[in-house]
Amino acid sequence: MHSRSELDFIKHLRAHEQKRETLAAGLVRSIGDDAAVVGQLAGRDTVVTTDLLVEDVDFRRDSTPPAMLGHKALAISLSDIAATGARARWALLSIGVPQDIWDSSFVEQLYEGFFALADRYDVRLVGGDLSRTPEKIVIDSIVLGECAHERAVLRSGARCGDQLFVTGSLGGSAAGLRLIERGARVECEDAADADSHAIQSLILRHLRPEPRVGWGLVLGEEPLATAMIDISDGLSSDINHLCEESNVGALIDASRLPIDPLVADLCGRRALDPLVLALHGGEDFELLFTVNPQDVTRLPKKVDGVAITRVGEIKEASQRVRVAEGARVWELEPGGWDHFGKE
Repeated sequence: MHSRSELDFIKHLRAHEQKRETLAAGLVRSIGDDAAVVGQLAGRDTVVTTDLLVEDVDFRRDSTPPAMLGHKALAISLSDIAATGARARWALLSIGVPQDIWDSSFVEQLYEGFFALADRYDVRLVGGDLSRTPEKIVIDSIVLGECAHERAVLRSGARCGDQLFVTGSLGGSAAGLRLIERGARVECEDAADADSHAIQSLILRHLRPEPRVGWGLVLGEEPLATAMIDISDGLSSDINHLCEESNVGALIDASRLPIDPLVADLCGRRALDPLVLALHGGEDFELLFTVNPQDVTRLPKKVDGVAITRVGEIKEASQRVRVAEGARVWELEPGGWDHFGKE
């Protein structure tokens, strides 16, 4: 890999965006100045999110292909925007890397993964920053979206009696992480047997998550969701976040949780409890949302091929967050990821 300057690389990124014939609506000036310029649109609100990825805390270099890291950096921010019911429009990506990483093809591959996902959802890269770090890679992803004025879906809108839904399936990402920790890695060739295929699918669920962009838009624009959050820290933590903001409680039916079939099959045979992974495993990036009972019949069966499952109901705050598992009912304490919590 020949040496190139920071300015050369910025020109490379700018050239990618200039391949598109026109500026995105509302974008006055993109990469090339000290700041991007975005025009304010009447009757629209801007939604902003930021996510930080730190090597050996949020990912490991030896198990994360750079293109998948670029994909994930954007995906987790797109998931946040989806959780507000907004449409993602613009992104800023800042990275800090050691010199040896800068001198390799790692950064180019990272941006390839980023752009591949950005192109799918018509998100424009409008800026960011580059820096050198002593040892570890640091990535900061910022995404701006927009929605109709005062129509963003917040965590604080759930009311007693609302039905609780989740998109997709749960536990897959956490299972993939456990497999990576046990030495499994992404394979370039197709898996030879069913177990190997399942392992690869779970690893990819962790390394290359799919944000539920389509569901976020449907739930926000119809509107259907009264409150919403993406499952990044884990269902147990995120349902507690939503209930705290809404000043409500919830009752979850364990039998209805859409546990990833691969988790139930593969991990059940590897001393990994599928229910624990579904409740406390983070980074599924599914959407957890509440719906007024009168609007439940308006919910589509699927969006972009992804189904939803009713998993519970919102209760009075005094009932806190509980799980019903057969005849047993127990309180669900936050047990997901906490950067500064105990190991």
